[in-house]
Amino acid sequence: MKIEWKNCFRLGLTVFLTFLAIHYWSSLTGVVKILLGAASSLLLGCIIAYVLNILMSFYEKYFFSKSKNKVVLKSKRVICLVAALLTLIALVAFVIGLVVPELTGCVKLLVAEIPDTLKAGAKWLEDSGVFESSILNDYIGTLASINWQEKMAEVIRMLVAGVGGVTQAAVGAVSATISGVTRFVIGLIFAIYILLGKETLGRQIRKVMDHYLKPTWTKKIRYVVDVFHGSFHNFIVGQCIEAVVLGGLCMLGMMILRFPYAVMIGTLIGFTALIPVAGAYIGAGVGAFMILTVSPVKAVLFLVFIVVLQQLEGNLIYPKVVGSSIGLPGIWVLAAVTVGGGVMGISGMLLGVPTVAAVYQLVKQDLNRKPETVLPEDTDKKEKDS
Repeated sequence: MKIEWKNCFRLGLTVFLTFLAIHYWSSLTGVVKILLGAASSLLLGCIIAYVLNILMSFYEKYFFSKSKNKVVLKSKRVICLVAALLTLIALVAFVIGLVVPELTGCVKLLVAEIPDTLKAGAKWLEDSGVFESSILNDYIGTLASINWQEKMAEVIRMLVAGVGGVTQAAVGAVSATISGVTRFVIGLIFAIYILLGKETLGRQIRKVMDHYLKPTWTKKIRYVVDVFHGSFHNFIVGQCIEAVVLGGLCMLGMMILRFPYAVMIGTLIGFTALIPVAGAYIGAGVGAFMILTVSPVKAVLFLVFIVVLQQLEGNLIYPKVVGSSIGLPGIWVLAAVTVGGGVMGISGMLLGVPTVAAVYQLVKQDLNRKPETVLPEDTDKKEKDS
């Protein structure tokens, strides 16, 4: 085997860079965090652009595909982008407008019932003999002997002393809110720029790759990107279809069983079902809390209904709609949701499943790939060289 100086230089450079990365790992992670924080708005814009592109491509494919009018062709991209934005905003506004007022009303109802509940509980304790009336009278006498004016003065002094911390917390909350809104607005603007010129941007990226990378590397990178794109696209579309089906079934079942808030809770279940595996249970908890204000028995029956519906959806609907679209077995879906949720929370649940599906597909295809056959001429050449 002939040793070339280029290979030695590459090996030495790799070892040197690895040593620097290990030795200065804390500084390197700090720099990476700073760069990610600075580019967070752009990363958010890329995510928004990817999701909006699914809706925009749908409108471009089915509503403006056969038109040859020059005006329509020039304005097609802008019209489809505006339609995709309005569709997404309308869906979010519909869910919020349907769920939040009812949820607020249920919370107010529970808060209003707390005093009567406490009085009824105290009366029950007294009537049942758990606490004797003399003990209750002693407690009442103790409370009456407290100098409430002095206690209130102490509370006021504590509040005044803590005004500085409260002010700092309020300023921090307002600053974080303004920063989040600004980041979202910048990300949305960046997403609009990406979508308006996505073909041009794609050509520029391909041109750079073809110029600076070898054809084999370019081919491999494009293949991996296509696999990840297909996995994320199929997952998003399948998850949305599954959420609509689950929300519709929940609404229909609640109407048949005469549960209250059927339309609102069905919509909430469908919206939270966008989160894989655990989303429907989150919506079920909120729905059971709302039904509890009407009837505790119906709240328990509703939880039983949701468990049965979730089993039906997990064993029949989800594998057909989402599982087949991403080609990922159920055990890996559960593993991806668990690990992703533990690392990144809800965003990790959403990103974990399509990421694992893409990696699963790449590994599966690499393992099933047949080894390249060696031609006789190549064999003779190898024997002569040896």
